[in-house]
Amino acid sequence: MGLAISYLIAILPTKVRLFLGDMIGILWFDVFRIRRAVAIDNIKQAYPELGTREAVQMARGSLLNMGRSIVEFGLFPFLTARELPKLVEIKGLENFERAIAKGKGVLFLGVHLGNGDLGIAALSRMGYPISLISKNFKLKWLNDLWFGMRERHGTRFISPENSSFQILRALKSRRNIFFVLDQFMGPPIGCRTTFFNRETGTAMGLAIIAHRSGAPVVPAYTYRRSDGRHQIVLLPEVAWQDASLEGQKADSDDVEIITSMTQIYTDTIEAIVRQHPEQWMWIHRRWKKF
Repeated sequence: MGLAISYLIAILPTKVRLFLGDMIGILWFDVFRIRRAVAIDNIKQAYPELGTREAVQMARGSLLNMGRSIVEFGLFPFLTARELPKLVEIKGLENFERAIAKGKGVLFLGVHLGNGDLGIAALSRMGYPISLISKNFKLKWLNDLWFGMRERHGTRFISPENSSFQILRALKSRRNIFFVLDQFMGPPIGCRTTFFNRETGTAMGLAIIAHRSGAPVVPAYTYRRSDGRHQIVLLPEVAWQDASLEGQKADSDDVEIITSMTQIYTDTIEAIVRQHPEQWMWIHRRWKKF
């Protein structure tokens, strides 16, 4: 049944797929109003200069993007190397290749923007060994569908619980690890940061692993273009704050450096979101009390 639905989605014209996705977004935002108030409030906090009308428009755009991404998930069983150029284009691949050449594996700084799952699947399908840190769902059938569909392309998954050993082992085998760092995380896993000039909490895991492994950190995101295709962007490596330690393994974690680097990563994410705010996941409660 699931494969039949995927096939139907795959043979639909792009405009029809986008229309179906928009309908899901409209139902979500305008009919059922799931987290509508959260999304609008988040946008007003991030962009206090916007009026209510503009905030609602941006929030609706975010849900339309999510609806489109849900429909596009049906494309995954038919995502082949031959089909990739029709769906995605990659910019900055040389930044990724330069980081790979260091021989330590690569740590991606990811963000919930556009259709990031499609971007990760595309990199995996291109032959790059990718592992994504991701929580499991409580429902087994949803886990099997959500993770199984992407594992077919070579993506592996690491649970965030007690994951340091698995991540370091994966890096030693030259796998590249995706950290998605744009959600709230309080202590003891998260540290105090600012995002859009407001205090929040951000997970320190990426900075800790970068500090311990010496692996380079490459920001990566995917956004939806006006022509219906997806642009994967791989930015230059984020330099380690203490140049004397860059690329070296650390014996212990310096809390001050870890916190500072986490803020730098958060600033990088903010800059990315500001370029395409209508495609970020505003329904997440990013500014909880730390």
